[in-house]
Amino acid sequence: MIKVGIIGVGTVGTSVANILKDNADVISARAGVDIVVKSGVVKNLNKERGLDIKLTDNVDDILDDKEIDVVVELMGGVEEPFSVVKRALESKKAVVTANKALLAYHRYELQDIAKDIAFEFEASVAGGIPIINALRDGLSANHIESIMGIMNGTCNYMMTKMTNEGVAYDAILKEAQDLGYAEADPSFDVGGYDAAHKLLILASIAYGIDAKPEDILIEGIENVTQDDISFAKEFGYAIKLLGIAKKDKNEVELRVHACLIKQDEMIAKIDGVMNAISVVGDKVGETLYYGPGAGGDATASAVVANIIDIARSGKSTPMLGFNRPMEGDKLSLKPTQNIESKYYLRVNVSDRAGVLARITKIFEEHSISVETMLQRQSDNGSANLLISTHVAIERDIQAMMSELETLDFVNTKPVMIRIV
Repeated sequence: MIKVGIIGVGTVGTSVANILKDNADVISARAGVDIVVKSGVVKNLNKERGLDIKLTDNVDDILDDKEIDVVVELMGGVEEPFSVVKRALESKKAVVTANKALLAYHRYELQDIAKDIAFEFEASVAGGIPIINALRDGLSANHIESIMGIMNGTCNYMMTKMTNEGVAYDAILKEAQDLGYAEADPSFDVGGYDAAHKLLILASIAYGIDAKPEDILIEGIENVTQDDISFAKEFGYAIKLLGIAKKDKNEVELRVHACLIKQDEMIAKIDGVMNAISVVGDKVGETLYYGPGAGGDATASAVVANIIDIARSGKSTPMLGFNRPMEGDKLSLKPTQNIESKYYLRVNVSDRAGVLARITKIFEEHSISVETMLQRQSDNGSANLLISTHVAIERDIQAMMSELETLDFVNTKPVMIRIV
């Protein structure tokens, strides 16, 4: 029998306990052993949870319990769960976590601590989609050329509603909060940080890249308007918040931001709260993984699958996919300023003679070639210039954006969205 302790019996933790009970027959048949929850840690012992397991508010009751074989960490946060997981591994207990923030900052330290102790984290990226297993095991014969995905359901829900129903950003954010898709403070989701944590985990498995959130490009969807969506539709694009990892020779670029993506791309067709991740391998080509990226049962399904893996074979796979560094192919993180892309810009200007000529001249001075330009009249004698470029370098775009912002006929800070 495998005995499990759950640290953090909230929505996902409750679902883990229920799945292990409700599906005990199929789980024991697949694992080859019975798996039961012995106890769980909660913050509030007075809250009714409808579970018939022992609850405590002291993590030591699980970490010091010699009968517990697997610790499931569902606390949230970074440093406190790091301390808890470290203690569990040092006590020779296997660990399963859904904590993407913990792994975004401490995944390599935890790999060193874990050594031969099983440490699994399928639920940390894209909820119920088995993307970790696919990338680490199923595609292990491939050099990974790129990863591109919708990794945050809140942003995808909001962009879908803004695109399909013409809803303004502020209105759809409130709706997402009312539905429970967005938190009272939504910045972690809409600012791109949640997706960035997930991207960093995938990049470690694909490329062995040890980067922190502060090292990569992270932007959100806060500045997307109906003008941008209208431009995207007119030229055959959809706008999505994407996490992107791309290998270029011996460098890997990592970035999270809103993107204009061609409507006929598979990722562009993913709507609502669903997640989808495209992985391109040098031998297999493109593969796509689609499903619910959050929610109690979906995330718990991945947690329980990891527990079953541990029950079957203990530790059978390197935590981050590599038993040793790749010889002759050491990859480094590409500096953000060196990223190359096409770009879309929205510049609100005073509608007067000479403005368009000056804007065009500034593009030329920064070696940026314009592909398309539209003018949309706005209020109070102003106009929105909607511009797309040919491929340019990030540093040149940023320098031009800074210059545009200083001009007396530019009324608001210009908005830029990358095109993939």
